[in-house]
Amino acid sequence: MRNKYLKQLYARRTELEAKLELYIARYCFGDGEIEDGTEADLKERIREISDEIATLEQGHNN
Repeated sequence: MRNKYLKQLYARRTELEAKLELYIARYCFGDGEIEDGTEADLKERIREISDEIATLEQGHNN
């Protein structure tokens, strides 16, 4: 069960990282003139998922 959840977290983090990269690329090319908090929100969500992954992996190794 834990492995399945970890895989889902990894997949979600990868998805969010791709969205962040796309958002940053659009911003760099002038398609995202207004900072609407999207970048900060994506980074925070990625951090939260990464923290949860680290906690689960640490618990699995103990």
